[in-house]
Amino acid sequence: MAFENLTKRLQMALRRLTGKTRLTETDIEEMMKEVRLSLLEADVNYQVVKDFTAEVKELALGEKIMKGLNPGEQVVKIVNEELIKLMGTDAEPIRFAEGKKTVIMMVGLQGAGKTTTAGKLGWYLRKTNAKKPLLIAADIYRPAAVDQLVTVGQKLDLPVFQMGISEKPQTIVAKGLKYADEGGFDLVIVDTAGRLHINEVLMDELLDIKKLSSPQEILLTVDAMTGQDAVNVSVAFHQALGLTGCILTKLDGDTRGGAALSIRKMTGIPIKLAGTGEKLTEIEVFHPERMASRILGMGDILSLIEKATEEIDETEAMSMMEKMMSGHFNFNDLLKQMKMVKRMGAFSGILKLLPGGSALANSDKIDDKQLVFVEAMIQSMTPEERKNPELLERSSSRRNRVAEGSGRSTTEVNRLIGMLDKQRQMMKRMAGMSPESLERMAGNLPRIDQNPTPGKGKGGFKL
Repeated sequence: MAFENLTKRLQMALRRLTGKTRLTETDIEEMMKEVRLSLLEADVNYQVVKDFTAEVKELALGEKIMKGLNPGEQVVKIVNEELIKLMGTDAEPIRFAEGKKTVIMMVGLQGAGKTTTAGKLGWYLRKTNAKKPLLIAADIYRPAAVDQLVTVGQKLDLPVFQMGISEKPQTIVAKGLKYADEGGFDLVIVDTAGRLHINEVLMDELLDIKKLSSPQEILLTVDAMTGQDAVNVSVAFHQALGLTGCILTKLDGDTRGGAALSIRKMTGIPIKLAGTGEKLTEIEVFHPERMASRILGMGDILSLIEKATEEIDETEAMSMMEKMMSGHFNFNDLLKQMKMVKRMGAFSGILKLLPGGSALANSDKIDDKQLVFVEAMIQSMTPEERKNPELLERSSSRRNRVAEGSGRSTTEVNRLIGMLDKQRQMMKRMAGMSPESLERMAGNLPRIDQNPTPGKGKGGFKL
C-alpha cells in the first residue's frame, strides 16, 4: 500500500510527543525535521513539503497548544488536519450532465493505466449511479490498446465502440457519440491516446476531441508511483485542456505515494478516484480525510464498513452468526466465512483499515498465504468430514490423508481442527452469557498484535 514508509516515519516522529505534558520549541523543531524528511522520502514536491511543515510548526507553537492538557495529541490532530487540507478537504464527486448524456474524457501518458481505469470507471458509475455506460476506443497508436479496452469491456460487461486503428481518433469519437445517442447510453467514457511524453501533436488531437465531445469531465490518469513528476504532467495537461480532476492508479503498490500529496496543492486539480488494486472492480472515491487517517496509522473504519456492506450480504452474515452462536459451526461454515472475508480483499489490506493495524499488516506476522493453506486443507476433506469435524478428531488416518492431500503437515491439520473446536466452544459459551459478562470478556481478550508470529514453511501454519 502507498505511504507505508511515510506512515512509519510519521508515527515515529509523532510518538515522541505523545504523553508529554508540555512541548518545547526544541521538541517541535526535532519533530518537524523528521516530518520534513518523511515527506521528501515519499517524493512529495519540495515546495509542498516546505509550506506544509511551516504551517504545522506555526500552529504547533501556538499558545493554545503549549498550554494544552495533552499537547502531544493536539499536534497529531494538527498534522492530520493539515494533511487533509493538503489533499483537498472533501471528496469530489463526478459531475453529470442534466437531461443529456454525460461525456468523460480520459487523458494521460502511456503506462499510467488509463485504458484499464476507463473500464473501472464505467463499472463503478454503473454500479453506484445506475448509469448506462459506453466506452469509446480512441487510442489508435499504442499497440493492442483497442483490443485491451474491448477485453476489459467484455470482463465487466460494458459495451465498447471501436473502429480499429485505421480511422482518425476524431472520426471514431464523432461516430461513437452518435452511436451512444442511438443506443440510449447516458454515459460515454472516451479512452484517448497517450504518449511516452507530452508533445504538441498529442495536445492538438486531445483539443479536437474536447471540442467534438464537450465533456463534463476531463480526468487525468496519474500513476501514483511517478512521484514528483506527476505534478509536472498534471500542470502540462491542465494548461492545455483544463482538467476537471484526476484518478490515481496503483495506489495499492509499493510506492512512496508523493503524487497524492502534491497534485492538489500544486495544481488545484482534485483527486476524484483511486485505483486500489489490480482487479477491475478495485476503484474507490478518494476521501482526503480517510487517506490522512491511513497515513497517520489511525485506520479507516468508514472504508472498511463500506467494503463489508458492498461485498457481504446482510442476510448471509446474520445466518453465519446464528450458526456460530448455535455451536454447530463446521468446516463448511469456516470455508464460507473465509470466502466472505476474501471478497473484501487481502487480509493484510483489511488490517490496514483498522486503527493500529497498519504496522501489523506490514510485518511478517500476517501472511495471506496462510488462508490459502487453510482452504487447501478443508478442500482435501470429504463432505462428511467437513460437516462432522468429530470424524477427524477421532481418526489419525483421516488427518494424515487430509495432510497429504493438501500438501501440508499433520501438525497443521491438527491445529486447524483444534482451532475450530475452540471457536465452537467459545461461541457456545458466549451464546449463554449476559451482556455484562460479554463486555467483561471483551475487555480481557488479547490484542491482535499480541498473537504469536506464524511459522513459515511446511508445518508452520498458525491461526
